[in-house]
Amino acid sequence: MTPAHVRVQLEYFHPWPNAAGVQLAAAEGWYRDAGLDVEVTLFDPLRGDSLASLSRRETEFAIFPSNRLLVRREQGEPLVGVAAVNHRAMETIQTTTRTGITRPRELEGRTIAFNPTPRGLAMVRHLIRADGGDPEAVTFVDSGARELGFDEIEAGEVDASFGGYWAWDLLFDALPQERRVFWPVDEIGAPPYHSYLLGTHERLVEQEPELVRAFLAVTARGYHAAAADQERALAVFERTIPYFSQAVLARSLELVAPSWFHAGAWGAQRRELLEPYAAWLAEHGVLRSAGVWRAATRGDFLPEAAAGAAAA
Repeated sequence: MTPAHVRVQLEYFHPWPNAAGVQLAAAEGWYRDAGLDVEVTLFDPLRGDSLASLSRRETEFAIFPSNRLLVRREQGEPLVGVAAVNHRAMETIQTTTRTGITRPRELEGRTIAFNPTPRGLAMVRHLIRADGGDPEAVTFVDSGARELGFDEIEAGEVDASFGGYWAWDLLFDALPQERRVFWPVDEIGAPPYHSYLLGTHERLVEQEPELVRAFLAVTARGYHAAAADQERALAVFERTIPYFSQAVLARSLELVAPSWFHAGAWGAQRRELLEPYAAWLAEHGVLRSAGVWRAATRGDFLPEAAAGAAAA
């Protein structure tokens, strides 16, 4: 029997260790063993993100930020999250000791660079305000999709930046570690949320539910294996991400792997991370309705859900 061809599109401009579970499962042939011919792809930024590809049905599965799913779902697009990839926020505010900034409220009278999307603007304002600062006294610099790093801050281009990931972007640049200052947003007042979800089109859920279950079962196996045997995952990266140093990839994998699980399980989209975030997005005008997360996420295709149903 010919394996079913299944495309899964990753969330970023290039692969990075957050996709280790998918890449390891593909490299080891576990998808093929389950009757799936999985093709791992990247989105074309000139045509939109991974959710845009999913909406056009150019891919069967995609990884994407949870807030973007909620926005598209509210706009009527039949997309649905079927698994959580991360159980933490990835973003940070970063600066350097050169600036003398030691906490977010000290951004008053200074400059911070980021991509000023409605959600990004709301988050930066919220984090400054949560620390007792006045966001109106801060100058926002539009850096587009580019996230300025420690070296640009040290060179005086801006005083701080928002958006760099503690498990990836902050691992680069030449600035010595002792001169780097950063705060993960979930440690300075951001609402709890899943950074990334894995989802599909509702039509696939309706027409091929067993394919969805098979894909998630193997993907869960891949993430567990990548976390437990990181050297095995790094060997795959030598083929799929050869343009970054093994030291950076190893450190990124070490940092990001714990975020894949909650109570030892992979994939659960948790109400305590979805509901408060949706409410926050609605409060700040990014969503019209805080309840959209209910229709936008489903947990009944995960291996744990199937096991629970069988036990019942």
